[in-house]
Amino acid sequence: MSQGQRVVLASRPVGEPKLSNFRIEEYESPVPGEGQVLLRTIWLSLDPYMRGRMSDAPSYAAPVPVGGVMEGGTVSEVMVSNDAGFAKGDIVLSRAGWQTHALSDGKALTRIDPAIAPISTAVGVLGMPGMTAYTGLLEIGKPQPGETVVVAAASGAVGSAVGQIAKIKGARAVGIAGGKDKCDYVKGELGFDDCLDHRAPDLAAKLKEACPKGIDVYFENVGGAVFEAVFPLLNTFARIPVCGLIAQYNATEVPVPKWAPSMMRAVLTKRLTIRGFIVTDFAAQHADFLRDMSQWVREGKVKHKEFVTEGLENAPAAFMGLLKGANFGKQLVRIGPDRA
Repeated sequence: MSQGQRVVLASRPVGEPKLSNFRIEEYESPVPGEGQVLLRTIWLSLDPYMRGRMSDAPSYAAPVPVGGVMEGGTVSEVMVSNDAGFAKGDIVLSRAGWQTHALSDGKALTRIDPAIAPISTAVGVLGMPGMTAYTGLLEIGKPQPGETVVVAAASGAVGSAVGQIAKIKGARAVGIAGGKDKCDYVKGELGFDDCLDHRAPDLAAKLKEACPKGIDVYFENVGGAVFEAVFPLLNTFARIPVCGLIAQYNATEVPVPKWAPSMMRAVLTKRLTIRGFIVTDFAAQHADFLRDMSQWVREGKVKHKEFVTEGLENAPAAFMGLLKGANFGKQLVRIGPDRA
């Protein structure tokens, strides 16, 4: 029996999560029973939605129980298999959470082919973040050639893909990101038409200058002050896919904004479409996503950046940094050796 390690939710955070809300535990690596496989975690994906799982407020998914293993997507290696569908050494996409080893009955596992792309992309550009960008933009945003698409958190895993897909579809892509380095990357490396620093005191004026024909699609990842800068520039029949509201995740109360009545008036007079979505809403498009996104990545039309933290013990601090924008690209934690 080998020793495993896991991160559990020690207490529910009030406001910003703290290290005291997490606890690292040692445990004996479990032994698979009939029909089960033992998984070794290689890559753990950290994503903003996990903040919601730490809360017991009503939501679209059940919260992590206090004392339970933190939830998360993982890339894992099959160490022992009592399931005819998987062999020792297989690399699989799983939801093992924040732990080094886990048991699975195989039903929720998807085999990954390491020959297609680095296996870490299965929780990044070719995984949930990539599909979130693809389906949210194309199914709700529906960008047309010549239209202007604005995306918040443009250097992140989802936002970076949104802007690049918008360019593939013939639209203008304007990003909003945190800091000069991120904006330079979004514009210079990813090929956005422009990128603005959300920390700039004159963001609203700069955004208006960058979008002289207004905004046709706004891909919402942030909320807060960024949305307030975008809102006056929305064109008639603009579409707003609402993917995330990271600026509000740590709020202890959400007051009704002063501009709420004017927003509702604009929804009516401009005939705006505002639709929240969860990536699983579009599960039927998964094959289309994999076909298109893998081709775009191979052709260099979609580029991606990974921000890697080493060691499970550092996952809590990395997650806290993610909520503050400390990551530059897709936030991953390397839990064990990637021999693939």
